[in-house]
This record gives sequence, C-alpha cells and structure tokens, in this order.
Amino acid sequence: MNDPPAATGATSVVDATALIERLYPICRSITGEGVRATLSIIGEHLPVVVSEVASGTPVLDWVVPPEWNIRDAYIADASGRRVVDFNASNLHIVSYSVPVHARMTLDQLRPHLHTLPDHPDWVPYRTSYYDESWGFCLSQNQLDALVDGIFEVRIDSTLAPGSLTYGEVVVPGRSDREILVSAHICHPSLCDDNLSGVAVAVSLAAALLAGAPPRHTFRFLFAPGTIGSITWLERNRERLPRIDAGLTLTCLGDDHRFTYKRTHSGDDAIDRCAAVALAESGYPYQLIDYFPYGYDERQYNSPGFRLPVGSLMRGRHGAFDEYHTSADDLGFVSAERIAESVAVLQRVLDIADRERTMLNLVPFGEPQLGRRGLYRAVGGTDIADAQMAMLWVLHLSDGDHSLLDIADRSGLSFDSIEATAELLEQNALVRQVEPSPNTIGAAIEEEHP
Repeated sequence: MNDPPAATGATSVVDATALIERLYPICRSITGEGVRATLSIIGEHLPVVVSEVASGTPVLDWVVPPEWNIRDAYIADASGRRVVDFNASNLHIVSYSVPVHARMTLDQLRPHLHTLPDHPDWVPYRTSYYDESWGFCLSQNQLDALVDGIFEVRIDSTLAPGSLTYGEVVVPGRSDREILVSAHICHPSLCDDNLSGVAVAVSLAAALLAGAPPRHTFRFLFAPGTIGSITWLERNRERLPRIDAGLTLTCLGDDHRFTYKRTHSGDDAIDRCAAVALAESGYPYQLIDYFPYGYDERQYNSPGFRLPVGSLMRGRHGAFDEYHTSADDLGFVSAERIAESVAVLQRVLDIADRERTMLNLVPFGEPQLGRRGLYRAVGGTDIADAQMAMLWVLHLSDGDHSLLDIADRSGLSFDSIEATAELLEQNALVRQVEPSPNTIGAAIEEEHP
C-alpha cells in the first residue's frame, strides 16, 4: 500500500478545547457519517488522508461490518411525549441498534433499557456492534419516572453495506523510520474518553507540521477503536517494520494524574522516553505494566505484531466513575489539563524522535578532543559536565547503548547527552547506527505475502 501524500500547510496552533466542543455533539460509532464528519472537521486543521474499506472485507481475523447510521430514536408515552429522546443526547441509543418501530408495555421494554443505579442522574454509554439487537440508555431517575402503559418505540437507523472510515496525517521526517500516534474516533458525546485524545493528537500534529522536519516520520492515525486499528494493520503490513515507537491517546482532559501504560515488553524505547518525560514534567504520574485490556495498544502489541506502542492517559480507562457515562461531558475536561497533556506528549515524542544509538568511529583509545576544539564546544555553564558528556558518549557509543542508556549511566540529562552526540557526529567521531528491522513484522510479511 502506498503512503498517503505528505501533509503540508497545517494550522500551527489548534484550540483543543474549541475542537472538543465542536466535535462533542456528533454521534460517532465504528462506521458511518459521524466518523466522516469528525474527520472532516479534523481536516480543517490538518490535511487528513481518508481511507474507506468496504463492508465485508476480511481484515486479520475480523470482517469489516455493515455501516450503521441513525437519524432518530425515541420512546414515547401514550400522550406522544418523548420520555427518552436521541435528539436530547446521542448516548440514549445503544450504538449499532437495529431499526425498530413497535408498541410495547413497560415490562416488554425493560430488557432493552440500560441505566446506572449507583449514579441515578447519569446515562450510560452502551454498544452492540456485532450482535443484531437494540436498546436505549437512560438515567435511573428517568426509568423510575416511567409508569405502566403502552409505549411507542422508534429507532430510525440503517445497517447496510457501506464502509469503515479512518484518517491519516503524515508528517515527513528526515528518515523513513516512523513514530505512530493513534487516537480512536468511535465514541459519541464523550469528551475525555475519545475527544481529548483526538484534540491532543491534532494539536501536536499541527505543531510538528509548522516546525522543522523531525528526525522520524510521524504518522497520526484517527480510526475507530479495535476494528479500525485492525483494518489499518491489515492494510499496512509492509510499513510495520519501520515503526520505532508509538502511543495510543485517551482520557487526557481530566483531573487525574498522568498514567503511562507500558508496551508488552515493558522496556521498549518509548517506555523509557515516557518515564523520563513524566519525571521531568513535575506532574503526578504513574507507570503501569501492559495488560491486554484497554484501547488499540492491544492490537499493536498482539503476539503477531508486538509493535512498541504504549498508551498515554490521565484517568485510567474503566477506572473512574465518569468513564463511559454522560458525566464525561464538556464540564469534565478542562483547557488547562488538555494543555498539560499536549506538553507532556510533545516531550515524550521529542525524546523518542531524538533517541538513537551511536557508534564511536575512533574507538581505539580516547580521540584528541582539544585539537578539534571540542572540549569547550558544548553550550551551558557547567564545563565539567559538558566534558563528561563527551567522554560518556564516546565511551558508550559501541552500537549497543542508546542515548537514554548513556544519560542513565552518566547521570546527565538526555538533552545534554543528545546535544553532545550531535556535536560529535558533526565532527565525524560518532555516527548513528540504524535500528534493525522489526523482525516480527518481517516474519508477518513472509507468512502473509
């Protein structure tokens, strides 16, 4: 599969909060016009390349489902008053509900109603993607207020052959090695889980496009959860060996401390980059090990791929009360927390972009730095630290130790070690060693030509 065209002409500053507010009313699911509308709005800030994959297309062990769209849904009492109304909140409908138009009693209706008794004012978010059924979500207070009688039930939806839609933005780098940033776009009106990750990704992509080309090529993927990343993986097998690092983004606008979920191996470069960036940030944070639940990091880290993709979030998915409820609204996220998340993500990926392994080109004894004018060439006020940085970089540039390894061993900052490596490279004393191809990805290509 060919690369999407390189992105150009992006807006350098994105008002992430305004973007969330604009995307919030849209009814999104894993397919349909809500996904296209979301990508269209993202495309006002970034040159998104949109892909459509037809329903019925085999993708890994899955099949792209029929496309679902909905125009209206309600439960009306005997007087015709809508007691549950999709137009009041798109969370009221179970996503992927089949069309229904019937009259039934409350007892007949109850098995199709979903509430949160512990939070009687909140409406839950529920889905039925791969099971042809239907249902409504409402608050427990709404349910308790219903009286026996005959209700009109109407779900004006369609399930028909169509396509699955995802979007990509490519920020060209100085090499074809890639860093993947993945955000899911399949949830309806939920701000933290879904839209905060999208807004943070859009903000960073716009900033990268406005700056100097990074070392890596950055690929931003906006796709429906699970089936979207599975489809992308199926269609991009040849690209996978080039991915050096990646992150999935979610729940980045709330007041919880930052959480970084490690990759399957737990010691990939992105894991160390995230740990360094979060430690520097001064914000409360936790690092947790990989587990096979969550978002699309499950697909990227699956046994056949084992891609180095971690997950950055604040509130941990499924671990706070507002998760997948109507309480995850515009008041649950804040501009301040979104801005903090953009800054932390930018630092994580900046380190990931600059992290590399060097090889000493003058390895027999210490090279004469004085005659090259290098002893005082590194900026900063602490000349002793600058000199030690040079000696450490030269000593550990053996093709086995990365810049993060050197920073950790020396006790010096990553920025100091990276700037020193850059200077030594300019003076032909070290050179970058290209990473080996992703051998699992290569094996996949052999098994599935």
